[in-house]
Formats: sequence, structure tokens, C-alpha cells
Amino acid sequence: MLLKLSPAQSQHVNESCACTSLDRPALRAALRAQQPASTAFEHLPETHPHLFADTPVYVSHVEINAMLETVAAIERVAALPAYAELVAARAPSIAWTDFGPRGALMGYDFHLSHHGPRLIEINTNAGGAFLNNVACDAQRLCCDEMRITGQLARPDDLSERIVDMFRQEWWRQRGDGAPGLIAIVDDQPGQQYLYPEFLLAEALLAGHGLAAVIADPGALSHHDGRLWLGDRPVDMVYNRLVDFDLSQPQHEALRSAYVAGEVVLTPNPHHHAWLADKRNLVTLTDGALLQALGAEPRDCDVLARIPQARFVTEENAEAMWARRAQLFFKPAAGHGGKAVYRGDKLTRKVWASIVTGGYVAQERVAPSERVIALGEARTRHKVDVRLYTYDGELLLAAARLYQGQTTNFRTPGGGFAPVMVV
Repeated sequence: MLLKLSPAQSQHVNESCACTSLDRPALRAALRAQQPASTAFEHLPETHPHLFADTPVYVSHVEINAMLETVAAIERVAALPAYAELVAARAPSIAWTDFGPRGALMGYDFHLSHHGPRLIEINTNAGGAFLNNVACDAQRLCCDEMRITGQLARPDDLSERIVDMFRQEWWRQRGDGAPGLIAIVDDQPGQQYLYPEFLLAEALLAGHGLAAVIADPGALSHHDGRLWLGDRPVDMVYNRLVDFDLSQPQHEALRSAYVAGEVVLTPNPHHHAWLADKRNLVTLTDGALLQALGAEPRDCDVLARIPQARFVTEENAEAMWARRAQLFFKPAAGHGGKAVYRGDKLTRKVWASIVTGGYVAQERVAPSERVIALGEARTRHKVDVRLYTYDGELLLAAARLYQGQTTNFRTPGGGFAPVMVV
């Protein structure tokens, strides 16, 4: 039996073993048990055929620890006064105030390279934690062919930790007590691909004594010093919107309540501006600037592992075009892989919009691969690893398997996969 594999050994397993770990009947039963009154999970195999992969991803202890070092270094730097001053200068005014919450379920996405894990993105509205929590309970945790055992990158008490996270977010802003009603908010939530996750979040919170409801922001109103959903006061909002500064008209009620401090919003515009704005990647990969901001040498060393990012400008456009094949281009306010381009796939027409469109260029790190079985065939899928964290602490690690340029939940055999730490 092999334990604590090296990164090279764990990747060898990923490229050699195509075992199936997901018990799909058990998964369907577990999902239905969370929300027995809802029919949303009855047709999930048809409506979301590529939401869950059948195969786990093996990650070494060394790689998990390296990823956590990166998270810790980023959050220490983000707490520096000089960093705050730099970020505030380019952030919208709504993001300047820190009401206290730390940001529920931060997401740090990594590629596993030959030189160690490399951060590719930070997300404040990272989806998938509630779905992966349930899926972990439907795994057969062994690989007899490769003689490996491992441990799911999920604590047994994850549900309790998530609930405690929401309670802590409330206390950080309110000091004591508990929210009377938590609204899980997204635009047209019933039409969102991850709507099943909202149902799981609602059920988990309610099962631990925290009343929760799924709501469209257009149904909210702000008056009499409270945020309201119909005639029900909303005390806390679990924010799944991708309008990060709440500037769209349909979000005005939520915006005004947040600015007035009359609702606890998590994650909120402050978290996005300080951590997830793509422009922060430029700051975090500029060693000289980090030193000037007062970052500790140990954090500078850790952050040097992040693929270097630079602003795309008219002045450097020619040089970047010449080496575009080594770069990935991301809009500063982007999300979900939208308007993201691999440099080697660019056309001149798209490039013209990138140069004038507020883009960041990041050194491209090819993702590792996972071999999976599709019927009698074996195929190779790319791998992203996401750490779900709270206040810098790991809650859950999960992988996403896909083919193509970005994760899209459209690849046969792909989707969310559990991370097995070996």
C-alpha cells in the first residue's frame, strides 16, 4: 500500500488508472434526500449529464500544502495597508468599506504543473462546494489496480463548518445573535446551471436552524432600514451574483442595503476588489512591488510561483502579440471563463478588442491530465483543482475535468470530481 505519494507518483496514477469511484444511484439518493419536496434532482442526469465525473483526481500531500501556502500568502498580502491603498485606487467606491465578513467560500483555482501547483484564478462566488460535499458521500474510495489508498480532501464535518462559516460572517459584522433569514441570491436563480446547488445550500442551512430562501434580486426591496423579500426581512445574503460591484439596475435594493450596512452580504464587493479582481494578479506577481508594499520575504517567495501577469496596453501590445502562444488573456472583471482567450487561438480581430478592453495577460500553465474510461475507450481530460476556503482555511478541495479551453460542464465524462489526497 502506497501512502503520501510524490507529485510525480500521484500524476502517474492520474494518467494510468481509469477506475470509477462515483456510485451514481447513491448520489441520486443523497441529492433527493437533501430536498425531498423538490423535483429538481429527479431529472438531474438528463439536465446536467456532465455535472459529475465518475473518476477521482489524485493529488499529493505536497501539492495540497503548496496550494495552501499560496492562499495564505495572498491573504496576508491582501491585509497589508499599502496593498489596500493600491487596490482602493482602482476599485469602485462600493468596495472601499470593509464591514467585517471574510467572504463565504472563496475559491482558489490551480493547475498542477511539473513544477508544482500554479494559481490561475481567484473567485469570490465559487460554485460547487455544496454539490461536491454531497458527491463525496457517494464515492467508493479505493483503487485496487494501482494499490493506492487516500483520503478525501473534505473533512467529515464539512456541513457543520459551512454553517459555522455563515454564523461567523454574521458575527463579524453584527457582533452577536444570528440572522433571522438568509437569502441565497442570483439572477433568475431557477435558470442558473448550478440551481441544484442553491437548493442544497438552502437545505443545509435550514437543517442547522438557519432559515434560508432562494431569491432573485429583483424581488428584493430596501426600506425602513431593512432589506425585504416581500413582507419578510432579510438579514443576510449569500451572494452568487457576478455583478461584483452591484451596479446593475436590478440590484439597486441589494446595493443600497449593503452600502447602508443594513444587510450582511457575503461575499461582497470588498472581497472581490481585494482578492478576485484579475488586476490583482499583476500585483501579486510583481516581486519588486510586493516588497515595496511591505510583504514578508517568505510570502514574496511563495507568490513567485504564481504565473506572471501583466496589463495589456497599447505600448506592450506588439511584444505580447509576438509571444501570445505562451499567454492566457483574461478581462479584469471577467468570470466563469467568459471572454477568456488562449493566445495561440487568437485572431487579429479579437486581439484588437483585447488591447483596448482592460485585459490582463498571464503566463500560460498547461493543466495536468486525468485518464478516464468512457465505455471501452480511455480518454484524457484536463484538470483544474479548486480549493474552497474561509478566512484562509481549507474547507474542501475538488477538481473539474474537461476538454477544450475552459471548464464548461459539457464534456462527456467530465465535471466535478473529488480530490483524493495521497
